[in-house]
Amino acid sequence: MKEISSLKDEVEEWQTLRQNISDTLELAQLDDESMTSELERETKDIEREVGKREFEAKLSGPYDLGNALLAIHAGAGGTDSQDWAEMLQRMYLRWTERKGYSTDILDLTAGEEAGIKSVTISVEGRYAYGYLRSEKGVHRLVRLSPFDSAHRRHTSFAMVEILPQVEKDSEVAINQDDLRIDVFRSSGAGGQNVQKNATAIRITHLPTGIVVSCQNERSQLQNKQNAMTVLRSRLLEIKQREQDEKMAELRGEYQKAEWGSQIRSYVLHPYQMVKDHRTDFEKGNTQAVLDGDLDGFIEAYLKSQVGATQA
Repeated sequence: MKEISSLKDEVEEWQTLRQNISDTLELAQLDDESMTSELERETKDIEREVGKREFEAKLSGPYDLGNALLAIHAGAGGTDSQDWAEMLQRMYLRWTERKGYSTDILDLTAGEEAGIKSVTISVEGRYAYGYLRSEKGVHRLVRLSPFDSAHRRHTSFAMVEILPQVEKDSEVAINQDDLRIDVFRSSGAGGQNVQKNATAIRITHLPTGIVVSCQNERSQLQNKQNAMTVLRSRLLEIKQREQDEKMAELRGEYQKAEWGSQIRSYVLHPYQMVKDHRTDFEKGNTQAVLDGDLDGFIEAYLKSQVGATQA
């Protein structure tokens, strides 16, 4: 029913656009000067809608229309990288707010001194995966470290993973005998945040060695459901790579979070610039980018992928 509703909405939007074009053409054929301003307004609305449709046509992958799982892992750089991972988490949460997407933090591991070691976030909304898949890879930060007493310049790395959320169990077959499920107490900051009961779930898929955990819900059942969602998404990634080597570029091979493998650099010192190394798209307003202004980078990447495909 969810798929039917989504398809129905998309068909209705195209039909509305076609009707608007037809009405505007009839208005133009009247050749009435008093209707010029209205005709210009209608034409601009159509151009804007066609531009939106043209861009969304680039999001035509099998999972682009659906929800996504966003995972961030601190890389080389110690405390600075853990702080950088938390900055990326904030950046993406701000971006999802702008898009009107709903988010849910499924699992989070805090750093020892600051920041986070890793976080897994569910992102729900139309084209969530289609947009976010451009963000998969290593992100590099250059700044004066707030954790260095000498205030020297440090370089930090964090890995961003983007996976499509699997809606149908039939897409990925999971044998329950292949799972080891461990239950443990959720970690917290102390006081009321520490769970007295064991509600956190860790699932190990024995054939592949994949380990997923979820601990942010108070319900053990909810944590298990969320962990299974993440596991299905990770298994789907493996399945797609095995079926078609070309999908490896879409899903992305694992890259070690260190020098030379970054897709984007965020330089805060000695100058300010965010540059995507895949497209050469860049912005000088680093604060705006860290506040979630990512659409320019995403659009540039998607356009470059279409050009590469056509070539």
